Amino acid sequence: MPAAGDPDRLHDVLVVGGGPSGSSCAYWLAEAGWDVALVEKKVFPREKTCGDGLTPRSVRQIADMGIEGALAGAHRYTGLRAHAFGKVLDLPWPEHPTFPSYGYVITRHDLDAIVNERAVKAGATVWQGTEAIEPILEDRGSPVGPGRLASCVGAVVQEKSTGATRSVRAKYVVVADGANSRFGRALGTARDRGQPMGMALRGYYTSPGHDQPFIESHLDIRDGDGEVVPGYGWIFPLGDGRVNVGVGLLSTDRRWKGVNTSTLMDHFVAGAPGEWELSPSTCLGPPTGGKLPMGLAVGPRVGATTLVVGDAAASINPFNGEGIAYGYETGRMAAAAVGEALCGDGAEALQRYEARLEDAYGLYFRVARAFIRVISRPELMRLCVGTGMRSESLMSWILRIMANLLRPDETGPAEAAYRALALIARMAPEGA
Repeated sequence: MPAAGDPDRLHDVLVVGGGPSGSSCAYWLAEAGWDVALVEKKVFPREKTCGDGLTPRSVRQIADMGIEGALAGAHRYTGLRAHAFGKVLDLPWPEHPTFPSYGYVITRHDLDAIVNERAVKAGATVWQGTEAIEPILEDRGSPVGPGRLASCVGAVVQEKSTGATRSVRAKYVVVADGANSRFGRALGTARDRGQPMGMALRGYYTSPGHDQPFIESHLDIRDGDGEVVPGYGWIFPLGDGRVNVGVGLLSTDRRWKGVNTSTLMDHFVAGAPGEWELSPSTCLGPPTGGKLPMGLAVGPRVGATTLVVGDAAASINPFNGEGIAYGYETGRMAAAAVGEALCGDGAEALQRYEARLEDAYGLYFRVARAFIRVISRPELMRLCVGTGMRSESLMSWILRIMANLLRPDETGPAEAAYRALALIARMAPEGA
């Protein structure tokens, strides 16, 4: 681990947080030759609550960073097995000109260390076990609040092992400290409470199905009263004797805010298909979980010297709760914007980051938010999922939409269906 560093040094960029978005951003900036410092409060490898599934979007980013070979020992899978209302469909990942037709399941314990090390090898300076505890503001008299992100020029950081603090200064700061984002909130970020909030819980189990070629999603999970809830259960094989098992709840509706995810998890494990052999005796430890803001529900994301990325910006797909791919992608977008700023475009370049987010995800996330409002109503949830499970081709279209794998080079049924949904989403007010 590098030494504390020169307190008088002015870095080009400081990245706060070493997860997918932070390490991706640091890699792309360092690869371009910029002086990048990254602070991460944990020491890699470290545990991280996650479903551990890499979709084709994530694999594309991993490949572009030149480290897919490091995933050689991870479990490679070819599609999704969907369960709902007594029916089962095996849905291979679709062929796509930009993304591969496979994914991996690998723990974040292993994955995040690989990506962070890639950033180090590209030239980034990484201080692990070091937390950014307070932003250094460019103008301490400037207001911090809704609609305005404070102009940040560094951070006071603390080495966890010694308690020693020091200042790290930079021309630009990228906030990538996760869903809770204490650093982002100190700069003025806030969640739009009318937008989706995900709640998830996961644990590890031993299972004879640990090397299955499909990840498994159950679309009709139920509460203690047998009521279908707007969420899903998953079983993701890790290929090493273990499976990652979890439940996710996706809703903005008040009626679901009191649902206990631990109870949902217990019911899901008890009712899981017998071939997985899930039980208290095969459980490897208590489940862990948390809340995840989704659909870019956190803002503002741009300041005069600051960008917010990944989970800290709520860049999680409301359709399926996927966050890893969007962490890598937003980190890469931020790196491009900061690089342009460093080349002379200044704050104007940072504004392009927001435009890129809107181009990439704006309409798509709005469609997803509308979908969540629909499935929050049990009768519509049953109708939508029940109808889809009667047709493998229809569910394949739905998979392509929910995984954000629409093809830009054709107008197939999935693309046509999405465009119809997008038209409705454009016309309907968000609260409808």
